[in-house]
Amino acid sequence: MNIFRLAGDMSHLFSILLLLLKIHTIKSCAGVSLKTQELYALVFATRYLDIFTGYISLYNTLMKMFFLWSSFTIVWYMRYHNVVRRSYDKDQDTFRHYFLILPCFILALLVHEKFTFLEVLWTFSLYLEAVAILPQLVLLQRTRNVDNLTGHYVFFLGAYRSFYILNWIYRYFTEQNYYKWITWISGLVQTALYADFFYYYVKSWRNSERLQLPA
Repeated sequence: MNIFRLAGDMSHLFSILLLLLKIHTIKSCAGVSLKTQELYALVFATRYLDIFTGYISLYNTLMKMFFLWSSFTIVWYMRYHNVVRRSYDKDQDTFRHYFLILPCFILALLVHEKFTFLEVLWTFSLYLEAVAILPQLVLLQRTRNVDNLTGHYVFFLGAYRSFYILNWIYRYFTEQNYYKWITWISGLVQTALYADFFYYYVKSWRNSERLQLPA
C-alpha cells in the first residue's frame, strides 16, 4: 500500500458514497446512466471472483465486498425502487452498452497474461472498466446541465483512476519485476476518456458556475 493507491481507493469509495447519497436521500437518479452502472456491476462481478478463492487482507476483502454490494444496489434502485426509477431518464440514456461487452470479452480471450478462467475474467473486467463510463459521459453531454452530486461523482471516479496511474508508476520504480502492461494501457484509456469532463469540471469550479458540458 502506498499513498497513491490509498488516495485512489478513497476517491473511488467517495464517488460511490456520493452516488448512494443522492439516490438514497434525494430519491433521484436524474443524470445517472443505468447503462454505466450495469457495466460496473459486471466489472466487479467478474473481477472479484477471487474473493472466494484467496485472501489478501481484511482491507482488500472489505473493499471488494463494498464495491460488489454498492454496484448491484445502485442498479436495483434505478430499476426497481418505486420512487427512484421514476427519475431515470431512459429516453436520454440510449447508449448501446451491450456492444461494449462482447468486444471486451473477445479481447480478453486473445490478449491476457495467463489463459485461466479467473485470469481471463479479470482481464475482461479491466477492458470493460476502461470504457464503462462512456454511457454516463454521453448522457451528461445530452442533458448538458449537471447537478453537483452527479458532477462530483464522475469527477472522483476519474480521480480514482488517475491516482492509480501514479500508483503504478510508483510501484514500477520501487518494486522489482512490477510490469502490468494490460492494466496500464486500460487505465490510460479510461483516464483519457475523462479528460474533457475534467476540463469543464475544473473550469466550472474556478468560475463558481454550474457544470455544463458541450452538446
